[in-house]
Amino acid sequence: MAVIKPFKGVRPPQNLAAKVASRPYDVLNSEEARIEAANNPQSLLRIIKPEIEFPAGTDDHSDEVYDKAVENLQMFQKEGWLVGDEKECLYIYAQTMNGRTQYGLVAAAAVDDYLNGVIKKHELTRPDKEEDRMKHVRNTNANVEPVFFAYPAHQEIDQMVKMIVETKVPEYNFVADDGFGHHFWLIDEPLIIEKIVHIFKNEIPATYVADGHHRTAAAALVGAERRKENPNYTGDEEFNYFLAVHFPDNQLQIIDYNRVVKDLNDLTVDELITKLGDDFEVTKVGSEIFKPKELHTFSMYVEGNWYKLVAKADGYNDNDPIGVLDVTILSNKVLEKHFDIKDLRTDKRIDFVGGIRGLGELSKRVDNGEMKVAFALYPVSMKQLIDIADTNNIMPPKTTWFEPKLRSGLVIHKLD
Repeated sequence: MAVIKPFKGVRPPQNLAAKVASRPYDVLNSEEARIEAANNPQSLLRIIKPEIEFPAGTDDHSDEVYDKAVENLQMFQKEGWLVGDEKECLYIYAQTMNGRTQYGLVAAAAVDDYLNGVIKKHELTRPDKEEDRMKHVRNTNANVEPVFFAYPAHQEIDQMVKMIVETKVPEYNFVADDGFGHHFWLIDEPLIIEKIVHIFKNEIPATYVADGHHRTAAAALVGAERRKENPNYTGDEEFNYFLAVHFPDNQLQIIDYNRVVKDLNDLTVDELITKLGDDFEVTKVGSEIFKPKELHTFSMYVEGNWYKLVAKADGYNDNDPIGVLDVTILSNKVLEKHFDIKDLRTDKRIDFVGGIRGLGELSKRVDNGEMKVAFALYPVSMKQLIDIADTNNIMPPKTTWFEPKLRSGLVIHKLD
């Protein structure tokens, strides 16, 4: 069963929340972050991407950059831009996108749950990316950014969250530059906290990493390191926990994660379409954007035209949690078979486009000559993600795209 606990959050005053809060470290490159934080000294990007304080070209992973994160965190606290809560709380963090709101519980998740598999993952992590975030956690002695978890929806938790949202004034309530709403409440009533913690411990069998696999691994591994450094630890120390926002699985929506390819692997368009006919029913749609509306249906854009591709039934296995995924079908029956793209992580001929950008981004990248062909997919479902995690399988790279992203900086978890 899943363990969560309240904690004394470090967070901005109400009037600074919108200024401090930033997009996560991994959705912006250094130059984009530098531009975004240029006129905002209070942006959390100065802590989570401290290389922006140095000249362009500075090594993101140098000691001076990590030291700057520590310096800036201390400065934010000294200036009163981040202030510690006096008592342990849980928090509610809600996000609104396109008129739809999802409500997450902010709590400290247990290192043991990650090490023992109660926190389930569906992606592989890269050691270099883990180490980067581990250095950040070690040096700052804090989980500055939350990870994004899902849990099996629970009616009683839903009711308590609804009651708080309807009866308490939010601590933060703002719309960010991207148009997404962010809303934040404190849960400081001991009886409610105790009840929520009890339900997780006794009725929630697992939680699932939705977004932030590297941050999750880094946070848990630093916690394990601290235990070795403190052999007499009791388990109650804050380093045994890390910062997570837990959303009910039935409130989350995964959007499509699409592919663009630089060449046709020496095929003509006609040859490619003929070859695709072995595994798909291929229909030319024309210049109007075609978006897949159901599983096992794909769209392809090449030379100014959209095509509908419907996978033939003998090309996938609905009883295989990996084989049934459309990303698997596309990889096996198209990218590897006809384009000789075998490793999505390393092949330089392929790129990935989050569905938040729309399918117009696919045609744009083909029409401008940067790419030759684009493929759009129907998004993975939360049920598919949970089935894969529950069976200890790993999704292919670049399968899930969650939106909206969590804003970093609404609350921080200190390890001491």
